Amino acid sequence: MKDNKNLVKIPKENNFYKKLLAFVGPAYLVSVGYMDPGNWATDIAGGSKFGYSLIWVILISNIMAIFFQTLSAKLGIVTGYDLAQACKRHYGKKINYLLWILCEIAIIATDIAEVLGSAIGLNLIFKIPMIYGVIITGFDTFLLLILDKLGIRKMEAFILCLIAIIGISFFVEIISKPDYVGIMSGFIPNIPNSEALYIGIGILGATIMPHNLYLHSSIVQTRDIEKTKKGIKQAIEFNNIDSIFALSLAFLVNAGILILAASVFHRSGNFGVDDILKAHKLLEPLLGNTLAPILFGVALIAAGQSSTITGTYAGQIVMEGFINLRVQPWVRRLITRIIAIVPSIFTIIYFGESSSGSLLILSQVLLSLQLSFAIIPLIHFVGNKSLMNDFVISLKSKIAAWIMAFIIVVLNISLVVETLKSWASSSGISKLAYLSIVLLCVVLGILLLYIFLEPFINNESRKTIDIHGTMHIPKINSINPYNSIALALDFTKNDEAVLSHAVNLAKYHTKLILIHVVESAGANIYGTKINDVESKIDLKKLNIYAKQLKAMNFKNVTCEIGYGKAAKSIVHILNMYSPDILILGTHGHHGISDLIFGTVTDKIKHFVSIPILIAK
Repeated sequence: MKDNKNLVKIPKENNFYKKLLAFVGPAYLVSVGYMDPGNWATDIAGGSKFGYSLIWVILISNIMAIFFQTLSAKLGIVTGYDLAQACKRHYGKKINYLLWILCEIAIIATDIAEVLGSAIGLNLIFKIPMIYGVIITGFDTFLLLILDKLGIRKMEAFILCLIAIIGISFFVEIISKPDYVGIMSGFIPNIPNSEALYIGIGILGATIMPHNLYLHSSIVQTRDIEKTKKGIKQAIEFNNIDSIFALSLAFLVNAGILILAASVFHRSGNFGVDDILKAHKLLEPLLGNTLAPILFGVALIAAGQSSTITGTYAGQIVMEGFINLRVQPWVRRLITRIIAIVPSIFTIIYFGESSSGSLLILSQVLLSLQLSFAIIPLIHFVGNKSLMNDFVISLKSKIAAWIMAFIIVVLNISLVVETLKSWASSSGISKLAYLSIVLLCVVLGILLLYIFLEPFINNESRKTIDIHGTMHIPKINSINPYNSIALALDFTKNDEAVLSHAVNLAKYHTKLILIHVVESAGANIYGTKINDVESKIDLKKLNIYAKQLKAMNFKNVTCEIGYGKAAKSIVHILNMYSPDILILGTHGHHGISDLIFGTVTDKIKHFVSIPILIAK
């Protein structure tokens, strides 16, 4: 998200609503993660199996989510660091790599939910088999490529439209006449059994998504706020409003799904409806709504796509923040999506389409298990006076944060212990695999304990690590004039910039090598043997350029025509003349065209060792 920083201007006039409108957006990008297909799966499973008794879990999870998201936003606004960068500054290299790996696992778990949700949506609307729907989801990379070019504000608007689709599609279906007394009783904390604990932790993981904490702390920095005490305070207040409204909407959607599942399935005795696909096969006859599959499918696809977009940016943020590795968003999206598609396809092939619900719930439980590794560093950072200065959280907020973190850790430990007990009594797992899992749990437990105790042991105000690593002072060589300059020309308006930069860099004795590549079909086939009209005209044009340069007292000018592929021909000519620098212009490709056609610069740079100047 670094390219989007400070793009949204904040109005200077003292108008509350105009300023609020400028700040609205980041929390809605985050909130889509709270309405993704993983949430739907856990809510439907909870409602169908346990009626209204787990509504309180959604409420508590949402209150925690609002609290921690506001802390995350505060960290980003005050320090200018996102949560991943803050971790990079504080912890050592090994710890950061472990935290990064855990976060990547959480993002992949989220993406599995988006893959399955979108595949189910395609199945409901177009009757496409889920195995093909899963494969089709891999092509949403192109959607991300387009949105990335539009800028942060347009992307926020697109996400808001998807949220509106989710809300409208869902609320049209709520005609199930729920039991209001039962709903009220669902706000009383109660865990009926170990299965309810499993689903409850799935709801917790689906609600407070760890990668959203990293995302929120970064995207709040897309507002051009005044770096004064007043400006920072104003930004925190407006972002708090944004978070409360956006995540309250997410609570209404999630609570509504659970109430719908409880009213339709649990009340009618269908306790086994534990996944989205089963739910929709029963929704139409029970609700008498012929549009139900289409509405639900559209909402699922909207939820999956919106969460996919934000998940990709979260992945970029953690990759750049923890290990300072930057890749193109579409590349990042493609890698994550492929990793998510593999287990999804495997599950559908070997266990059938009906198993997709179990995989969805498991993905959300994995999110919950990773949550502690994001929340504990966040609390340490926002409670650090030397880092947050006047905006350090109060003692009451710190106590509340640690209580919530304690609840999350205890619930996750309970789940791990219960799961290990059930596996120990099961004959379906080998002793070696069981011991390996136990050892992994112990290692993760030690890591979590270290993250919690480390700031107290080493003193929170100790010297921090530079997020870019140790700075190396480079040796700057003396200025040597260019003896030869190669110019790649295409006879467009770009040539003006290329020629102008060349004459500014060149001395009168400098050798100027004018290069043009004929890329016609004939040139590709016959190469230098072609003697067509285009080649002759292009050589004449190069000679006109050479004549102009010679009139400016640049006497050493050479013209070279290449044939076929531009990059290959330019590299060949460069190897012939060994110039000191290559100057070329920009092309007209953007977005998908770049992906399809590639850029000459990208292809050339891998085969030459000289500097390349792109003239604009």
